[in-house]
Amino acid sequence: MADRDGVRTSSGPVTALTVVGLANSMANGLVRVPFQSPWKGPAGVIDNLGQAVTRQTLRSFMGYSMGLPIEEFRSMEKVLDGVCRAVVPPVVQLSERVEISRDMIGGVPGLWCRAKASSDAFIDDDAGKEPIGATVLYLHGGGYIGTSPMMYAAFAAALVNATGFEIFIPDYRMAPEFPFPASVLDATDVYKGLLTRGTEPGHLVVAGDSGGGGLAASLLHHLHTEAIPAPAAVALFSPEVDLELNHTSVTENAPLDILPWNVPVAPYLRGVLPSDARVSATRAEPDPAWFPPTFVCWGADEIFRDGIAEFVAGLEAAGVPVRAIEEPGMFHVYPILMPWSEPAKRVMRTLHELAERYVSADPTAEQTH
Repeated sequence: MADRDGVRTSSGPVTALTVVGLANSMANGLVRVPFQSPWKGPAGVIDNLGQAVTRQTLRSFMGYSMGLPIEEFRSMEKVLDGVCRAVVPPVVQLSERVEISRDMIGGVPGLWCRAKASSDAFIDDDAGKEPIGATVLYLHGGGYIGTSPMMYAAFAAALVNATGFEIFIPDYRMAPEFPFPASVLDATDVYKGLLTRGTEPGHLVVAGDSGGGGLAASLLHHLHTEAIPAPAAVALFSPEVDLELNHTSVTENAPLDILPWNVPVAPYLRGVLPSDARVSATRAEPDPAWFPPTFVCWGADEIFRDGIAEFVAGLEAAGVPVRAIEEPGMFHVYPILMPWSEPAKRVMRTLHELAERYVSADPTAEQTH
């Protein structure tokens, strides 16, 4: 985002002070952990400690970030993205055997994540490469306002290994510089671009987490409106599908979740009502004719819990095939933040099972992108 025209960033000295402030805030948060009985929880001592540290670290990060002027926020985001660009690609290539490459689809830049065995340049014969089962359009989270594709490359690599699919993460436009419907239009352009490249809808999966999960649901609504064929399946991780934020869980789980109690939605909506079905999937009227089989997971301790549960209930009532996991004791996007935990591993096993059930391999499409 920070490199786009029209996006302002801070000067070097202010950026340095911002990053130092972030480090201080997170250090202050970590000092609090021992005073919060971190060994207690729904799992073993190690997982409980990991959860406590992760929760407090992210709460400190979110609290600090949400108080920054937008120029400083974008500068900090650019620094963190730069760190990820240096660290993540070699790590996922060695540990996950996944290759990361850049591309532009439908005019939107982004990253491909593919199993190295399916795209290895040293294998000259295409028949010697592992086939790619399907293509995933993954819409990264960040509350419609932040993060970047590279920050999600490690999780995408885990999804590649769990499903055998290739994954494209677009760098879509975000608020407040580009409010709704900019991100939906970008996601649509990428989706149509994948179709133009030869990916069949039956071998295309849309996925996303948090704000990206809400964006995925908005994309499906938009595809239906524009009479564009729906994908084969959808996978959503703690999706932000109800921007009214008027459920009990918003206040009840505020002390437990990683998200701040004052989640910002106004910069994204910019005058659009939060009850609009285009931005809040809980207000849409899904139909199996255009809303594909869906996987949804969320934590019982997250503030979006009730809104997601309402969304899932609406899908089930409409007859859309749904596989839902509400994980006790877990917070927002736990499979991404705690990949070592048993609940996260359970999600990956389920995705592997669903990938085989709903999306069949298409060897003819593996090298078209």
